[in-house]
Amino acid sequence: MRIVRYDFKRSMQTVRKYFHEVLVAVLKLHALFLVTPVPIGDDCTNQRWKFFKGCLGALDGTYIKVKVNESDKGRYRTRKGDIAVNALVVCDINQNFIYLLKGWEGSAANCRVLRDAINRPHGLKVPHGNYYLCDNGYANGDGFLTPYKGVRYHLDEWGEGSLSPQNPHEYFNMYHSKARNVIERTIGLLKQRWAVLRSQTFYSIQTQNRIIMACVLLHNFIQLEMQVDPLEDDLDSDNEENNGVEYIDIVQSTQAWTNYREELATKMFNEWRGLG
Repeated sequence: MRIVRYDFKRSMQTVRKYFHEVLVAVLKLHALFLVTPVPIGDDCTNQRWKFFKGCLGALDGTYIKVKVNESDKGRYRTRKGDIAVNALVVCDINQNFIYLLKGWEGSAANCRVLRDAINRPHGLKVPHGNYYLCDNGYANGDGFLTPYKGVRYHLDEWGEGSLSPQNPHEYFNMYHSKARNVIERTIGLLKQRWAVLRSQTFYSIQTQNRIIMACVLLHNFIQLEMQVDPLEDDLDSDNEENNGVEYIDIVQSTQAWTNYREELATKMFNEWRGLG
């Protein structure tokens, strides 16, 4: 703001006024820029996603540092001691944002934030029969497919020979990790692009949350307009009508979903071994 004031020879009050007007204008574009997820179909040839029929994408929580009043710091303090909000981020297989729930304090657990998201009137909608990939910070239940616990998972743990998957659970976790990596790359790209998301600012907490959403919307706009994003090379790794569609409104582990994961893992492993 000081730079803009100096370059354009305007008062700080004027700069602040138009900053907020532009911010509000960008937020009004959410219905245009947030994408509608398309489930993985039987004709999918993407090697990372072809096994996950009906999958809509991936989700995860991420901490974004904020500045709050001294009296509120306890609620916003994360396990690592940072003052941040815990934002739920959902993206499709092409690194486009589907949904964002910002504003929860850093001390909030990921499952609690997800439960809030799916129960909001205009929150995250997951039709029955579809699902998102998530990590073990969430429950393996209807609509949310997690990896097996206590089994190798991360991409750097796999390789040739003895490091290749040895059973259906390991094979499932390997492919789950390959596919779910899209959310980690998307969050990394978002924070790399917008420096305001990497450090605390002097704005009020309400404005800081609005800035997070604006950055997400601008990310999707860039994804739409740029066929090649040079930033990706630097990475390591409101319709109210439901048209009769029933959505998931509870997050909990179920035996039916555990059985589904077991059947999917066995099918994937058998196909890889030529036994299917």
